[in-house]
Amino acid sequence: MEHHQDHEFAYREPLLQKVALGDQLAFRELYHIFHKRLHYFAFALVKTKEAAEEIVEDVFIRLWNQRATITEINNLKIYLYTATKNTALNYLSRKARESIIEPFDNIDIALQETGVSPEQIMITAEIYQKIRQAVDALPPRCKMIFKLIREDGLRYKEVSEILNISINTIDAQMAIAIQRITEAVRKDFEKFPRSKSSTTKKG
Repeated sequence: MEHHQDHEFAYREPLLQKVALGDQLAFRELYHIFHKRLHYFAFALVKTKEAAEEIVEDVFIRLWNQRATITEINNLKIYLYTATKNTALNYLSRKARESIIEPFDNIDIALQETGVSPEQIMITAEIYQKIRQAVDALPPRCKMIFKLIREDGLRYKEVSEILNISINTIDAQMAIAIQRITEAVRKDFEKFPRSKSSTTKKG
């Protein structure tokens, strides 16, 4: 995930310089990079796709209006997530509604198996479904943090700045999420034959 992010933002400075000069194509490219993930983030807060889209559009409109100073933003990713969060909270305040987080879809959890049998494929599908259900059942803040880190690929420090919480809190919430997901699928993983040569890689 880290490698993907480094590649994705390798040209960030030249792109921002073009946006600052009023290049609409460059701004459209920036919009394409961030729109989908910000929409998911806003949707998690406001619960409706229409409102989430309006919020993200508002964030980008304000960014375009302030384009002359865009290169002065220290971390654009954190800036956009924070702006989306604040705009969503303002929306909820205006509507006088509670912020109840909707289940997150498209959690990218890879189950790497080679040469699996039809029975194992069925088991894998069941495990994936249980993982999604376990994520869905997480407490709202825990689910939010899990999504930002595992799906959106943000670093702990970035999530800390966006949500204004400590890294220790993020650690604790991620531990809860991983524990609950592990408990949900532990018995299913025991159905797979153990490989004598299997090793665990970290990092």
